[in-house]
Amino acid sequence: MAKGYEINEKDIDSVINFLKIQDPENATPEMAIEILEAMQAKFHMMAHTDPEILKEILEDLKKQKKIKN
Repeated sequence: MAKGYEINEKDIDSVINFLKIQDPENATPEMAIEILEAMQAKFHMMAHTDPEILKEILEDLKKQKKIKN
């Protein structure tokens, strides 16, 4: 069985760096984890309620990757 996404230090650090620019007062590991958990929950919900939007996101990412290469 495939294992799902697990929040990791690299992602937490990335969100903290984003918060340092956008919302310095909340640039904490705790807030970063809350944001990552909320994003994970929203994507999970989208997979059940609107899987077409996830397909669109995937196709957009594929196109962007082709442009970079």
